[in-house]
Amino acid sequence: MKKVLLFTALAAALTTGLAQAGEKLVVAATPVPHAEILELIKPTLAKEGVDLEIKVFTDYVQPNVQVDQKHLDANYFQTLPYLKNFNEGKGTHLVTVIGVHVEPFGGYSKKVKSLAELKDGATIAIPNEGSNSGRALILLQKAGLIELKDPKNAVATPKDIAKNPHNFKFRELESAMLPRVLDQVDLDMINTNYALDAGLNPAKDALVIEGADSPYVNFLVARPDNKDSVAIQKLAKALTSPEVKAFIAKKYSGAVLPAF
Repeated sequence: MKKVLLFTALAAALTTGLAQAGEKLVVAATPVPHAEILELIKPTLAKEGVDLEIKVFTDYVQPNVQVDQKHLDANYFQTLPYLKNFNEGKGTHLVTVIGVHVEPFGGYSKKVKSLAELKDGATIAIPNEGSNSGRALILLQKAGLIELKDPKNAVATPKDIAKNPHNFKFRELESAMLPRVLDQVDLDMINTNYALDAGLNPAKDALVIEGADSPYVNFLVARPDNKDSVAIQKLAKALTSPEVKAFIAKKYSGAVLPAF
């Protein structure tokens, strides 16, 4: 009888261990740097009983839609202003779990070597998503190129420009499309993840770039019903580990900065 009980206990322990080892977490991410950072921590999470599956997206909408619809567990690609704007516009209730890094937003050009060389009437490409549009315009304001009606409007669009002394023309595009028009415009305001993916080096190539004090931290995002789950919390801990901090510093050379 004791042997049977011992066997039963061992079987139960093994079953529990297998269940923990097979705990799957499906997370959406844009390719660079988010998916790369997630790939780094996959082995760490595997040792802790979490099987991380990374779904790579090249847009900013579907990762949120699919987490909200419970097709995915979480995502890692966005800033808090973008998330707030998305929730308000789509009626979703996604929440931040932990801040991981900052990608200083920048402006690039193949036609001029400095902002001072921009001619009157030059075309500037900016993201068409509310928070990213505002981020680009606020940076242009700090550079002295325009003035906004509200200098702190995180979701500003070209309609919110109060003064445009050089009559710059603004071309609004989806963020993922911006690197593709670099040859077609005079100044291209590109999110750093897309800039890196396009082979640009923000630290060297950007004509204007946010400082290290940028408030636009990239967050791990989940739903209210799973944000405190053991697996999500293990992921959050791994994303803010010394290993990740060292990886970011070495691989991105200042183009990506740890926010922890």
